[in-house]
Amino acid sequence: MNNEIKEKKEMEVSQETEENNNFIKDFIKDDIKPGGRFEGKKIHTRFPPEPNGYLHIGHAKAICIDFGMAEKFNGICNLRMDDTNPAKEDVLYVDAIKEDIKWLGFDWDDRFYYASDYFEDMYNFACDLIKKGLAYVCELTPDEVRKNRGDLLKPAVSPFRDRPIEESLDLFKRMRDGEFEDGKMTLRAKIDLASGNFNMRDPVLYRINHAHHHRTGDKWCIYPMYDYAHPIEDAMEGITHSLCSLEFEDHRPLYDWVINNIDLPSKPRQIEFARLGINNTVMSKRKLRELVEKGYVSGWDDPRMPTLSGLRRRGYTPNSIRNFCERIGVSKVNSTVDYSFLEHCLREDLNQNAQRVMAVLNPVKLIITNYPEDKTEKFEVENNPNKPEEKTREITFSRELFIEKDDFMQEPVKGYFRLFPGNEVRLKSTYIVRCSGCKTDENGNVIEVYAEYDPETRGGNTPDGRKVKGTIHWVDAKTAVDATVRLYDNLFIVPDPENGEKNFLDYVNEDSLKVLKGCKIENTLADATAPASYQFMRLGYFCIDNVESKPGNLVFNRSVSLKDGFKKANK
Repeated sequence: MNNEIKEKKEMEVSQETEENNNFIKDFIKDDIKPGGRFEGKKIHTRFPPEPNGYLHIGHAKAICIDFGMAEKFNGICNLRMDDTNPAKEDVLYVDAIKEDIKWLGFDWDDRFYYASDYFEDMYNFACDLIKKGLAYVCELTPDEVRKNRGDLLKPAVSPFRDRPIEESLDLFKRMRDGEFEDGKMTLRAKIDLASGNFNMRDPVLYRINHAHHHRTGDKWCIYPMYDYAHPIEDAMEGITHSLCSLEFEDHRPLYDWVINNIDLPSKPRQIEFARLGINNTVMSKRKLRELVEKGYVSGWDDPRMPTLSGLRRRGYTPNSIRNFCERIGVSKVNSTVDYSFLEHCLREDLNQNAQRVMAVLNPVKLIITNYPEDKTEKFEVENNPNKPEEKTREITFSRELFIEKDDFMQEPVKGYFRLFPGNEVRLKSTYIVRCSGCKTDENGNVIEVYAEYDPETRGGNTPDGRKVKGTIHWVDAKTAVDATVRLYDNLFIVPDPENGEKNFLDYVNEDSLKVLKGCKIENTLADATAPASYQFMRLGYFCIDNVESKPGNLVFNRSVSLKDGFKKANK
């Protein structure tokens, strides 16, 4: 069994094992079987992003789980904007989130909601909790709440816990009416000040925030906390399974407390899974925003960013990201995935679907001295071996070509099989040529390379059986199209920039972007538009930049190299 077949079988076994061990799917199966919690009900999930930034690859995992589980059980999934914190929210992010989810291939139909849709209900439910003696208005400042939190041996303290119900109701109404400044009062649940779970030590349900809301304007100046709003939203929408990341595991008792103490139309079940971590990047929205606002990147869609818009601009496909999320599986233990595996999934997809073309990124002219100056030939060359209908394309060949500077050396090192004086190479799909010399400028830089072609070797064949070790790519100088090419590397120089000794910005890779101008591309790409992706032979996979490129001013982004670091590391 060769290595490729062995690796493929190991990957298939890994996928099958992960699929069989998906604990969320097992929970849902138990819930819908006869006698189960949701017997006879349609599985109903939701994806609830906060519209305060762009979605990143970590969100892609949550999207695939939320929408994917609904698909697996013929259920439905809602899209809901968690707009309970008006300070950082914007309709710009709402639109970007919708675009990213649709790009991944998921649809919420007409089930699009906002947390703010339920603000009036949430307020009324909070009043009911006060009337039941399960909530009270507290006048401790945030700092005072922290100081009075207690520890595992010492309960928390709240001097306003026994405030009369009518007084709390009156103060809560006055909070809504805007009578008090920010931070003056909060509404807290009355649960257990001695609880071993600090989330249950009379958590805050509402805070005062005189901020303009992107949907409700200035109607509200009190806003619900996520731990209070989230279960109400789920229950109001009839969600059966509220799938959350692992940091909400300790918040589940509070989720259930809200569900059980408010008169709601349904009782969802919360299940937690591990978040996605990838090395050499950051996943915090706050840190991603800082990269944008401080100019370390060109925007949220910079191809070095882990945002879905950035990955899309870099050339990542929906299929590659969904495949990546499927193969890393669902776990209850946080872990970090190597970035090379994400690249591996993209490379697999592009290898099957990308058109093969020739491009020269660092050009030097090759002149075939014995080829007629006025002659041009056409060759059928490989286009996409995986698609019979696109298997070949036609390109032109003439006396003057462009080749990569690295494909010529005046004095070759050991093991160098490309062009050097006296050596023969194949020009991809055309002829064999023998190098006869070069021309240099006053600084010794090579500006032209000379060679002679063998007319008997059309198609790169050798009728006499002689061996030619090197094959190089080229572009016809008569028809070549100019382009700008951007080469990307990891945005950070360390695997975990969020947990280093320095500020994460101190680990930004200054060489994460190289811009090459004056590159030479096949004229078959002259009218290329996004989202087209190509394999530049011997160089990697590249895509048309979906923001700046246009016919006459082509800009390509390198999506991923041809070399597979993941495969190499796992052999």
